[in-house]
Amino acid sequence: MVVQNNLCGIGLRTPHVQEILENKINVGLLEVHAENYFGGGIARKHILQIAEEYPLSLHGVGLSLGRADNLDKEHLARFAKLVKQTQPILVSEHLSWSAYQHIHAPDLLPLPFTNEALNIFVSHVHQFQEVINRTILIENPSNYLAFADLDFTEPEFLIELCRHSGCGLLLDINNIAVSAHNLGYDAYAYLDALPSSGLVKQFHLAGYQTNVLKNSQEIYIDTHGQSIKNDVWKLYDYALQKFGDLPVLVEWDTNVPSLDTLMVEADKVNARRK
Repeated sequence: MVVQNNLCGIGLRTPHVQEILENKINVGLLEVHAENYFGGGIARKHILQIAEEYPLSLHGVGLSLGRADNLDKEHLARFAKLVKQTQPILVSEHLSWSAYQHIHAPDLLPLPFTNEALNIFVSHVHQFQEVINRTILIENPSNYLAFADLDFTEPEFLIELCRHSGCGLLLDINNIAVSAHNLGYDAYAYLDALPSSGLVKQFHLAGYQTNVLKNSQEIYIDTHGQSIKNDVWKLYDYALQKFGDLPVLVEWDTNVPSLDTLMVEADKVNARRK
């Protein structure tokens, strides 16, 4: 499937579904968390209606591709059915894990960038892609702690993952800014470590929150609950020059604002691409 590069979209959240169904909006892409639409009923009906009117992206948050045991076959089957019914232009998941056996964590947990973790993740990406008959994108994480004794840096891990599985990258610019600040590395060097063509297929932009610890140290929290920060905009400008004008999505998942506010953020993206 050929995807238009100059698409700019927003994350579709529940408070805006009815408004978008009733009023056509000028947006290039709508992205939803796939698991919110696994069931039937009115939610499934609405997403099928929206998929007929707008280019749709399915963003998985619960498959736990980095888990050390087997993927949940029922979850895979539900995802595959949703892909078949909605025919999204993009399908993505996270470089993370959130489940093991029958235990599920309500978060996207980090992976150690080791050969063992890489082999597991590659195997699970292959399985996912075979079940849905699509090439997927994997999103880089936001980090708050670093593992010791690793075999790869994060960019190296992502490059190897793409090379061995055939997937692409969903580059979350906000996550890079958050991780670089929290772990003390150069966000621009992170981008420089990735090849300029072939791997990166989409961008995410969002807002982070600054928390101050008892020792007065500031940490960034990936809340997706604010407008996009200046340092994220600047990092996006750099990524835009390096990787080209790829599909980009504005995420806003907590303290969800009005649809008009989201569209203003999308307009800011479009202004920077001219």
